Amino acid sequence: MIGPVSKVRTISQATTYGVKVTVEARYVPEHSQPRAHHFVFAYHIRIENLGTEPAQLRTRHWYITDGLGEIREVEGEGVVGQKPLLGPGEAFEYTSGASLPTQRGTMRGTYRMYRNDGTFFDAEIATFALELPHSLN
Repeated sequence: MIGPVSKVRTISQATTYGVKVTVEARYVPEHSQPRAHHFVFAYHIRIENLGTEPAQLRTRHWYITDGLGEIREVEGEGVVGQKPLLGPGEAFEYTSGASLPTQRGTMRGTYRMYRNDGTFFDAEIATFALELPHSLN
């Protein structure tokens, strides 16, 4: 008997302390080289402050897992060279990318968000799939 199949989507969404992170990923064939085991994926992220207090994204922490189960961690300051400060009701969007040596994998992570009073929390970036269309067929 086969166990349950996890449902990892190319779209993910999570809300942590009023900060909602939505991700949509896609395969980028024009930048990929399948024969060289180089598969490129783009992901578009929308970060929304649904809370009542401002929050500033200062750092990111990603876990990128390829189809062989190898995990790569990526940490750094801000996103796309910015550290957006989101007031209540404000949103920030950006597009970035990742490459894998396999046709599919996953990404998940956190954004470290700071409040005006110096407190902080990690906003979850829910797991999303990086995969070629129809790669499971």
